[in-house]
Amino acid sequence: MIKRAFCIFLLMCSLFAYVTISQALTPEQVVVVANKKAWSSCKLAKYYMEKRHIPASNLIRLKAPTGEHCSRDDYEKYIANPVRAYLDENDPEGLKFRCLVTMYGLPLRVYPPELTPEERKQLKEFQKKRDSLSNQIEDVKSQQDNRELKSLKKAKALITRQIEQIQKDFSGAAVDSELALVREDKYPLGRWLPNRFFVGYRGKKIDAMPQKVLIVSRLDGPSKDIVYRIIDDSLEVEKKGMHGIAYFDARWPDPGDKKVSGYALYDRAIHRASRVIEKTKGMPVKLDCQSDLFQPGQCPKAAFYCGWYSLARYIDAFSWSQGAVGFHIASAECSTLKNKESRVWCKVMLEKGVAATIGPVAEPYVQAFPLPDVFFGLLLEGRLTLAECYALSNPFWSWQMVLIGDPLYCPFKNKNKSNVTIQSPSLDGRG
Repeated sequence: MIKRAFCIFLLMCSLFAYVTISQALTPEQVVVVANKKAWSSCKLAKYYMEKRHIPASNLIRLKAPTGEHCSRDDYEKYIANPVRAYLDENDPEGLKFRCLVTMYGLPLRVYPPELTPEERKQLKEFQKKRDSLSNQIEDVKSQQDNRELKSLKKAKALITRQIEQIQKDFSGAAVDSELALVREDKYPLGRWLPNRFFVGYRGKKIDAMPQKVLIVSRLDGPSKDIVYRIIDDSLEVEKKGMHGIAYFDARWPDPGDKKVSGYALYDRAIHRASRVIEKTKGMPVKLDCQSDLFQPGQCPKAAFYCGWYSLARYIDAFSWSQGAVGFHIASAECSTLKNKESRVWCKVMLEKGVAATIGPVAEPYVQAFPLPDVFFGLLLEGRLTLAECYALSNPFWSWQMVLIGDPLYCPFKNKNKSNVTIQSPSLDGRG
């Protein structure tokens, strides 16, 4: 039963992809966004556009903050508004452009909006109420009054949620994930919004799903030389093909078709990703399903990688093949690309040689990560570009995730089209 269910989906996923994304992304559909205030940003943009034959007019030069994080006001004024104005002038019907590329020198993360004086006042009042409830809970604990204790805990939980809403803790996001919705008139900033391209939503009625969506990818890294290398490696691999080994690092044995959720659901998706590649014989596969991660020296010639969980601590297990693509499932692994002391996975993987990676700028929760079986399966199929494979496997916009890599990269574009079949992503936890 598992095998039969497993054989149903890169086919179904591919069919859905062509309904949602009618054809592979082309250079004419890409708009590049660079920062005139950042050293090398515009120069890198021009280099990339020449290499990919993107029209010179498809370049937006911003005067944006150069730090890795920016305020919501600065994002709106110096990034979103100029991008929106360019799109309104050059593509008023929204039919010409499909993808934005943010360049080296633009911020990674936008902070939540600042609190108004009234919100600060409300926040202090709610915090006092929460502290008072905490004291009452401690008093009731000593009296062993379970009924009153339950009531007080419920009241405290309600106050805590109100504090979170006022503080706008969940209103920050990756700049790129916000830019995906830059053509939307207005949308709520609290937490995430569903991605209309995501294959897991096919056939489902999803409330508050934005429709004016652009795919966003980023050409960025710890240095400008790394960005040049990403561009050159992507083009070279498209000519000569992807070579290497796929490494998948699950934490537990495959649960099969059992009902699972949360971490277990994503762990199963890693198992499925390894089976997709084994089935198509696209490259050799090494799957580890022990709790320990791959250790130094265990992963030579890595072309694909997905695993977890080593928080902000890259493990030097890999020698990366040219054009390698991979990501590590852990919180805030793309919180910085420039901090020299940081060991977050996105930064170090780029330093070590990958051409494309994915990571969050802050805590995303596990369900926000792209489904690895869908992402790698579609990439291996060779019909769609890196940016499209990400769009189809990424559940949310206006949230924390970032794709780093050439959006037009298609490492298997010249391979013989194989019978790739992806397991259907089951968000209800069933196989």
